[in-house]
Amino acid sequence: LTIALDAVDHSPSSLLMAIDITQERGLSHLDYKYLDGAPVCRFPLFNFLQPLPMDWMYLVYVVMFLGALGIMFGCFYRLSCLMFISTYWYIFFLDKTTWNNHSYLYGIIGFQLILMDGNRYWSIDGLWKPSIRNAHVPLWNYTVLRAQIFIVYFIAGVKKLDADWVEGYSMSYLAHHWLFDPFKVILPVDLVSLLVVHGCGLVLDLTAGYLLFFDVTRPYAFFFVSYFHCMNSQLFSIGMFPYTMLATSPLFCYPDWPRRFFARFPAFLRGALPFTTCDLQPSTSCTPPVAKTPKLRLRHKLGAIFTVLYIIEQFFLPYSHFITQGYNNWTNGLYGYSWDMMVHSRSHQHVKITYKDGKTGEIGFLNPGVFTQSRRWKDHGDMLKQYATCLSQLLPRYNISEPEIYFDIWVSINERFQQRIFDPRVDIVKADWSPFQPNPWLMPLLVDLSPWRTKFQEIEGSLDNQTEIVFIADFPGLHLENFVSEDLGNTSVQVLQGKVNIEIVEEKKNFTLEPGEQIKVPAGAYHKVYTVSDEPSCYMYIYVNTTEAALQENFTKLFELQERIRNGTETEPLPPELQPLIAADDGEGAEVNATDPIVRLFLKRQRRMKEVKKRREAGVLERLERFTIKKYYSVRRGFLMTAIALRNLAVGLPPLEQLTREVAFANMKEPQAEANQDERLKDEVGHTEL
Repeated sequence: LTIALDAVDHSPSSLLMAIDITQERGLSHLDYKYLDGAPVCRFPLFNFLQPLPMDWMYLVYVVMFLGALGIMFGCFYRLSCLMFISTYWYIFFLDKTTWNNHSYLYGIIGFQLILMDGNRYWSIDGLWKPSIRNAHVPLWNYTVLRAQIFIVYFIAGVKKLDADWVEGYSMSYLAHHWLFDPFKVILPVDLVSLLVVHGCGLVLDLTAGYLLFFDVTRPYAFFFVSYFHCMNSQLFSIGMFPYTMLATSPLFCYPDWPRRFFARFPAFLRGALPFTTCDLQPSTSCTPPVAKTPKLRLRHKLGAIFTVLYIIEQFFLPYSHFITQGYNNWTNGLYGYSWDMMVHSRSHQHVKITYKDGKTGEIGFLNPGVFTQSRRWKDHGDMLKQYATCLSQLLPRYNISEPEIYFDIWVSINERFQQRIFDPRVDIVKADWSPFQPNPWLMPLLVDLSPWRTKFQEIEGSLDNQTEIVFIADFPGLHLENFVSEDLGNTSVQVLQGKVNIEIVEEKKNFTLEPGEQIKVPAGAYHKVYTVSDEPSCYMYIYVNTTEAALQENFTKLFELQERIRNGTETEPLPPELQPLIAADDGEGAEVNATDPIVRLFLKRQRRMKEVKKRREAGVLERLERFTIKKYYSVRRGFLMTAIALRNLAVGLPPLEQLTREVAFANMKEPQAEANQDERLKDEVGHTEL
């Protein structure tokens, strides 16, 4: 493990980490991320961790960014690694809601680099320290990095052996993405989901590490993992992770691949390119590869021991959730180091937060997500406990004394029934929680009802386009209190399993339903569904959004009329409120002049559809230009706000008027974005949640 090899080249990965700081780490929107001085509930790993004042947080990011650049250029390498990982892990631990597997991966790679000789080849350190210039690095450096990337692929594949993934329930919605259109030419959507999305994803993760390791299979592995990561960059908003994984693929090549690559360039360019000769310096970190009985020093032994222990630890961590049981919910552990990427998809149908004044007994309700920008607390007991504690500290400002906080959260995981994830009868403020004990107020996932998912598909397939359906499962002794919007003029409840009692609150009527029975519930009113059987009840809401149906019908009539106007077959004179349809092709002025709200909404919808079509049909250069402009203004804002913060730390705050002008200048966006900022189809009528 300590024989000599060519220097490890990590510049591409370090560059991507530096870019990631302005993107997913949040430098470009740091003031929105931490909301300095506002009453905000936060979710650190350790409750004593709190963000610094805003200007100082910008300084933390500057240190992290300079550390990433120092690693990339091999400049003050050890110090740069320390600067990067100390600030990175501080920010990482500061907010559990942003955790994901690749954020964790960046942090542990930064930790690995501080122990490695990553500044031996084409580095600034090598310019002023000849003893390390183009020197060998020990094999364990490569072993750790290769093993880490192998673990990312392989453990992700092992986690995909989960029944939900194998049966095609985890990411079934991906099959409808345009990236899979070529497969839909020869396969139906269901098979694209099962075979391509889930089957190929499983096979690739299980085999990628092995295929990258061997010379014969490496070219094929490069092709498939590159295709896979390029698709992921379009399918998910996961920052620089796909590009980082692309940059790690050459780690599996022979260590001298950079020298052989740059040796192919013309001779007149080689003065500006990395060192390409084979004359490398020996290194004290390595034992001579030609020595028959090399003398092992302490550092050699420590390097070997670290490699073995680190690899064992990385294989153990994804299965260590029996230790940190308090973080287990329906899925195990804190999301980050498990490598169970995309194995679970969730949808939330109903979230209710109830507070009770501990002195007066007054009961009220809070908007879900009040005092926080995150939504991940809804699925994690540890975050729910932190959220409830924070709310109990903030609500006394609003004359609510000693508040009790109750959460009623309904979740569907991997297309199962919507069901409660936490006990709604427990005051979470006073509830016990320990990182090392199972969560006592976590409701069990009703896995016995999973076979119903096949029936769901049959039922949904039998409905028309205007009818929606929601499948509910509830526990004995509990009830669902629900309000049906007035838009849902035709809503009924049908029982699939168990026995329920439905109370129509305003009418003060009760109805008992058994499997197969159905009842219509009134719109614009509350009702309660009690589970009265000894086993969990299963039922479904069937509803039609009558308001949307009427709107779509009007849209269809207006579209047909507009087509007749365009082809000249409309002979009847148009009333004044429909006149804007004639000028609809002229641009935005038509919708501005429309007096009828339905006509105005129709024209706005038509314009937006044209814009979407234009964007989808744009050429590669236009897409690249749009992407570049967007990223430019994002990075620009990050650096300008950083400059403002550093100036504030150095010389103090300027007058408020000056600060306002500076921030407005930093917030400047491209003209098209400013023009369309409020045009996000927010006026469209969507499906209303029950």
